[in-house]
Amino acid sequence: MTSRLENLRRGLLPARSPGPAVALLGPGISLRPGRVHEATGPARRSFALLAARATEGPVLWIQPAWTAERLNPDGFHALAAPGRFLFAWPRRAEDALWTMEEALRSGLVPLVIADLQAPPPLTPVRRLQLAAEAGSKAGGPPLGLLLVPGDGGAAGVESRWHMTPAHTAEATAWRLERRRARLDPPGTWLVRRERQRFRAQRLAAPAETPPAAPSPAPVPG
Repeated sequence: MTSRLENLRRGLLPARSPGPAVALLGPGISLRPGRVHEATGPARRSFALLAARATEGPVLWIQPAWTAERLNPDGFHALAAPGRFLFAWPRRAEDALWTMEEALRSGLVPLVIADLQAPPPLTPVRRLQLAAEAGSKAGGPPLGLLLVPGDGGAAGVESRWHMTPAHTAEATAWRLERRRARLDPPGTWLVRRERQRFRAQRLAAPAETPPAAPSPAPVPG
């Protein structure tokens, strides 16, 4: 029992990456393999497809069976070949996390994505991190990605990203934020799609508002 608790505790600590970070859009926007990350916001699935675009080999996409939304190959074939995707539709919420854990532990699937309806609790995320570490030793370092609506909030993830559409009449674009990461600072980018290429422009952080100058003391009359 003590050994088990110790393993879970280690799952919360930063682990050395078993390989180079997977660059989604250049070195600034990357995901460390052998770990589990979180993508949030209304364009979180677009972020997951960018991760698929940056990797090779099969992609396992896990989604509860009762959800109505499904990926349409006609909508993402320009980013990644639909033939790379394997889909699993478990009937229970806990089975989605179990499926992800087993896939990560095997080390046979380079990218494992769980499309969830709510952030998972801390203990399952710890188990996923330990499974990803085990998969790094069993095969190639797997990359785990949790898709959570809204602002997310899964504790224990390696990094948390938030992606929202920022399309205009002239361009297809998204606003991408790195809101949390163990080893990297927060950052914000404007991602534009130009034909089959993506360009990311880092946005400056909002300038701090200087404190208001104190009012001059009244001069005695």
